[in-house]
Amino acid sequence: MADNSPALPSANSRPNAGASSNNFIRQIVEQDLATGKHNHIITRFPPEPNGFLHIGHAKSICLNFGLAKEFNGQCNLRFDDTNPAKEEQRYIDSIMEDIKWMGFSWGDGLYYASDYFEQLYQWAEELIKKDLAYVDDQTVEQIRATRGDITTPGQLSPYRSRSIEENLDLFRRMRAGEFPDGARVLRAKGDMASGNMNMRDPLLYRIMRKHHPRTGDAWCIYPMYDYAHGQSDSIEAITHSICTLEFELHRPLYEWFQEKLDIKRTRQIEFARLNVTYMMCSKRKLLALVTEQHCRDWDDPRQLHV
Repeated sequence: MADNSPALPSANSRPNAGASSNNFIRQIVEQDLATGKHNHIITRFPPEPNGFLHIGHAKSICLNFGLAKEFNGQCNLRFDDTNPAKEEQRYIDSIMEDIKWMGFSWGDGLYYASDYFEQLYQWAEELIKKDLAYVDDQTVEQIRATRGDITTPGQLSPYRSRSIEENLDLFRRMRAGEFPDGARVLRAKGDMASGNMNMRDPLLYRIMRKHHPRTGDAWCIYPMYDYAHGQSDSIEAITHSICTLEFELHRPLYEWFQEKLDIKRTRQIEFARLNVTYMMCSKRKLLALVTEQHCRDWDDPRQLHV
């Protein structure tokens, strides 16, 4: 059936696309340019290719690409392809088509977190050498059980006191594929008594033998999002890393990694995500509706996809 619905107006036809009001993010960008902190802005839209974009993503696309357009900057499209167990090429293709349909372009700024796998691995080794990361043999369930809660400090892993040499050896053997999936993880040495749960020895790498759409079977360990995110921003020299509010509590960890690695510092800024009353705006929950057969497929008209 032909789609006779009206097309969205092109970004080129709208003045100040994505930043028509003097919102606080726009004020930050203006101030950074006026003070000379930055002479060129670089934002990024970093979707995980594990589903189709919904209406909430449209807000982030307009904000990131719109700000870059208004201030003559660049917005990168970076796929967070760190979990091959859930990612598919069809989602990558669809996301690119949706962004183009909305009237935006990433130009030469198309990147993948997998582009940085080797660098991320080398930085993980650097954290180990600085005694800031260790290999943990506990299961995910054991780690979760000893993490504590907002009123109770977590418990130190019995493997936290391993020597730097032993941790390096084990991590390299993890990469070499010597251990089964889930047998070991690499964790950062944070603060198990921190009131911010994200700082309680977060996971950096897990063993997962899954074929990757871009790297094939070259890797059997994959970085966690919280580890890959900030370092990818640093590599791309992102000036304004704009996230939704649920990542506000992740910002201390984002900054901790960049500080400890002594790499280019980038700034994360949070904004309120778009929610629509009586509508589901969560890619994870929309995926569950499909996989659990509560709706016919991704093209069910009750799903607010772009």
